[in-house]
Amino acid sequence: MLNLYHHPFCPFSRCVRIALGEYGLSAEFVEERIWERRREFLIVNPAGTLPVLLDGEGPAICGPRPVLEYLDETRGAEAGARRLLPDTARGRAEVRRLLDWFDIRFHEEVSNYLLTERVYKRFMTPEQGGGAPDSAAIRAARANIRYHLHYIGWLAGRRNWLGGDDLSYADLSAAAHLSSIDYLGEVPWDEFEPAKAWYARVKSRPSFRPLLVDQIAGVAPSRTYVDLDF
Repeated sequence: MLNLYHHPFCPFSRCVRIALGEYGLSAEFVEERIWERRREFLIVNPAGTLPVLLDGEGPAICGPRPVLEYLDETRGAEAGARRLLPDTARGRAEVRRLLDWFDIRFHEEVSNYLLTERVYKRFMTPEQGGGAPDSAAIRAARANIRYHLHYIGWLAGRRNWLGGDDLSYADLSAAAHLSSIDYLGEVPWDEFEPAKAWYARVKSRPSFRPLLVDQIAGVAPSRTYVDLDF
């Protein structure tokens, strides 16, 4: 049995959850608020980061890239045509490049700002970094997201999926980040039609549906969050 330490609105965790769905895998989910620095969780992953995957009695697999690579290597062959990393070295390199783009650059410039200021701080004590949202950080994220949406639209207009001919981890990562902030109504979809059309394709997949029932206490989802025809 797989066990996944995650947070419902952590984009890295969301990407792994979509991947599990694409591979037809079930898992036990353990919600973790990493700002609490639970001793029991730090024993599992001393870095205190998400996601963390447990597969039987072996050591924990920690971090988004190791977890995704592990799933590809241990479950990908069983998936056949649904494998989420390409078969060729060049194809895998391109998907990994895009994973870096979304998990590093997009996260640093957009999703981390919005999730920290509008979600995580609501549940943090002052000692943990909680408090009023930083309006400057939110404004920066709202400006930064625009060129990322341009780039997603540019990729989607030239390829079948973001990483190439087939659905891959690149699509899952991008969609995971966007979905977490789409809940907050922070994605200007109507101004970026190619990105919107690509996201609608990912969002309509069965693997994505469990994410659409996630809720933030005290914050209602945006009108576009659960609507497949947004």
